[in-house]
Amino acid sequence: MSRLDYERTVMGYHGCDKAVAESVLLGRCKLETSRNNYDWLGLGIYFWEYGPQRAMQWAVGVSQRRPERIREPAVLGGLIHLGFCFDLLDVRFTDYLRELFPMFRKTMTNRGVPMPRNEGLPGNPEELVLRKLDCALLNWAIPILEAQAGQKFHTVRGVFQEGEPAYEGSSIMRKSHIQIVVRDICSILGYFRPESLTDE
Repeated sequence: MSRLDYERTVMGYHGCDKAVAESVLLGRCKLETSRNNYDWLGLGIYFWEYGPQRAMQWAVGVSQRRPERIREPAVLGGLIHLGFCFDLLDVRFTDYLRELFPMFRKTMTNRGVPMPRNEGLPGNPEELVLRKLDCALLNWAIPILEAQAGQKFHTVRGVFQEGEPAYEGSSIMRKSHIQIVVRDICSILGYFRPESLTDE
């Protein structure tokens, strides 16, 4: 696969606790890599591409469910150079995953590991927000392509339709977004404090 280097810089928004955002802005700490087995794009640091309001909604939701994790919801902006990007909006990468999936399934069987499945939250089984299958496949497949290409991926990018229809009869989902996961922190060129945001 040639020409995978994206000479493009985008603005991303990361939902977090206000204390974390302030510490990162002051250079006192770095954002932590998310390693949940249900993360949509595999391991890395998650940002909403050009989506500050969605980042705030997410932070508010976490603060309501897990106040010990986020006490005061905030959004941290990041300037991200996509670099060597595993872009799921590009058919090269979705075709690659399609081709590798049978090998992944065989690997799981040979290891005696149950095949992961994407799942919904309790009370909402239809909306598959716990992407255990997608996370496992990406974490397994990306190192294989990195070895073939002789290059580490800096970022992963994907689009997600999420939430209820925007209006009656619509196929446009209210929370649809593009998400970026940063696998190499050097791709984050700098941070900034967005304008004041409130959850709607």
